Amino acid sequence: MSHSHFSELKAVFVNCTLKKSPRQSHTKGLMDVSINIMKKEGVAVDELRLVDHEVAFGVYPDMTEYGYESDEWPDLFKRIFEADILVVGTPIWLGERSSVATQLIERLYAMSGKQNDKGQYLFYGKVGGCIITGNEDGVKHCAMGILYALQHVGYSIPPQADCGWIGEVGPGPSYLDEASNAKANDFTNRNTTFMTYNLMHLAQMLKDNKGYPALGNSRKEWDNGKRWRFENPEYR
Repeated sequence: MSHSHFSELKAVFVNCTLKKSPRQSHTKGLMDVSINIMKKEGVAVDELRLVDHEVAFGVYPDMTEYGYESDEWPDLFKRIFEADILVVGTPIWLGERSSVATQLIERLYAMSGKQNDKGQYLFYGKVGGCIITGNEDGVKHCAMGILYALQHVGYSIPPQADCGWIGEVGPGPSYLDEASNAKANDFTNRNTTFMTYNLMHLAQMLKDNKGYPALGNSRKEWDNGKRWRFENPEYR
């Protein structure tokens, strides 16, 4: 397989750290491993740190229509939606994903009722994954919530769609700290690599097939009375 195989793909990495730029982000450190693989495979990569932007809280597409003076989400969403692949990166705080990651998911949820040109929900045909960093515990717990949310709004999740690095219990070294030796962790490097390629493979397959067929999953057709092979006396 040539390195140009993925050259038509676009990916966006959203870092949900609590730290504004240019403060060091350990989550960004692990995200860079995946980003570098994608770039070497010809994928166009966009990156954004959500906390650097004025994103309002809420579950509507533009919260300036609901009392907020400003909301950068509509413009940020355009960047996210242009991508075939979305990777959510988050640190772990108190065993949970960051509050910024929850805000991102809420704002994605705000867009999930919109439809594509097939009448399917908007994120059909797009692929999602997540990258987690922290101390003590919580990688799988955070990944479960994020990946569930992404598939619920319409993203497709490939095998091994999460990766992470976890430090020892207590206030020990974090991912980028030299004392952690995290960059040499074979388990993390393997999972990050597998996740990255699986995201690209699934995104390319969906792109080649122009997303999912509209058979059995078009909200537009359902609203127009189409029921495919679903049978229920109440609908007759």
